[in-house]
Amino acid sequence: MNYKKLGNTNLEVSTICLGTMTWGEQNTQEEGFKQMDYALDQGVNFWDTAELYAVPPKAETFGYTEKIIGNWFAKNKKRDKVILATKVAGPSRNYLRKGENSFVGKNLDEAINSSLKRLKTDYIDLYQLHWPERNVNNFGKLGYTHKENNWNKFEDVLENLRKYIDIGKIRYVGLSNETPWGVMNYLKLSKDKDLPRMMSIQNPYSLLNRSYEVGLAEISIREKIGCLAYSPLASGYLSGKYRNGKFPKGSRMERDFDFWTRYRKPNVEKVVEEYYKISKKHDLDISQMSIKFCEVQDFMTSVIIGATTMEQLKTDIESVKVKLDEEVIKEINEIQKIFPNPCP
Repeated sequence: MNYKKLGNTNLEVSTICLGTMTWGEQNTQEEGFKQMDYALDQGVNFWDTAELYAVPPKAETFGYTEKIIGNWFAKNKKRDKVILATKVAGPSRNYLRKGENSFVGKNLDEAINSSLKRLKTDYIDLYQLHWPERNVNNFGKLGYTHKENNWNKFEDVLENLRKYIDIGKIRYVGLSNETPWGVMNYLKLSKDKDLPRMMSIQNPYSLLNRSYEVGLAEISIREKIGCLAYSPLASGYLSGKYRNGKFPKGSRMERDFDFWTRYRKPNVEKVVEEYYKISKKHDLDISQMSIKFCEVQDFMTSVIIGATTMEQLKTDIESVKVKLDEEVIKEINEIQKIFPNPCP
């Protein structure tokens, strides 16, 4: 396994991060336990979850994934072997604290303490803001229209988070689905006001969505706030399993077709086919090629994988051993030039 520092902390996290969002929906607790056992044995010490999970999010399964992880900790007594990341949900989910999902005050207090209880731990290594309180384009939305809404000042958010750092309930904080403007404002306030510093940006990045390179990549490198890439396989499209219009039984697209609209865009199947050809030409597994391409980026801290079978998990983790030569990178970049970011 490969490891990198998380932000400017001393935490060494695996460059493959165990994603968990299917546990409690597509995966049972027993399956989740097997994934955690195997991942840790392979040196994957960085695990990511969220209070919102399982996915697709709904009231009935809210918090399920954190409970599964907590039950594993209770059974195995290996909390100290894992660098654990979770997230507080932004606004819009009415079943979550009556929709009052702000990052300050009693809402933040309830979110943190509820996560700690479900996770059966007394501290969270990385606590992330799942998406901004303010109106921004995320989750694949395009065509920005500026529309103000009620959101807490960044300084107030950092002040509130500091309380939980000071008492040891969270160690570090990070962002998710954030914009360059948001990231830089958080960083400036941290420096100017001596407030907690954001250590990571969990945003989408894959061969089908390299939009992170436009503004956030430079920030990640210069400010030492690396990317935690989610959806590196674009919800399975870059595994090749949806080629030729097939949706295998039990897959995300077969189970929740209407939810995963982000990856059902024009040219997607055509682009995936081109990447598939590159993988075959160079005797590579397309999943491993796709994950490795993310991992080798200079702005990357860790790539979050999400498997529903042990076979998928093993394949994804094995990607750390793959080498991408200059010719592979060149051919990948040529496809990006012809079909730039089909799934932003």
